[in-house]
Amino acid sequence: MPPETNSLSAQCGLSPATIVKIIAVFAQYPVLEKAVLYGSRAKGNYRPGSDIDLSLLGDTLSHAQLAHIETQLDDLLLPYSFDLSLFRHIDNPDLVDHIQRVGIVFYEKIA
Repeated sequence: MPPETNSLSAQCGLSPATIVKIIAVFAQYPVLEKAVLYGSRAKGNYRPGSDIDLSLLGDTLSHAQLAHIETQLDDLLLPYSFDLSLFRHIDNPDLVDHIQRVGIVFYEKIA
């Protein structure tokens, strides 16, 4: 497990094994450039059952691919719900600001 996984685990309250499983799903999508964690898990005020808010970035990432990613994450049978969004399609300026301010890079494609 990469050392940054342990650091991310301490920040967001997810086990390193959970993080590795989520990242393995993301790595299957070459068009997915980055996933940014936001919300309570990024701010550090999460609770044990808090959902996982992730905004996905990728110039050609489609809603269909987003739906496939959501299905694969659900199939992991983790005790969390996921709230996924395509960053470039977020219309709410307050949410965009929040993600840019408190967001933590959860996954980044290796160039």
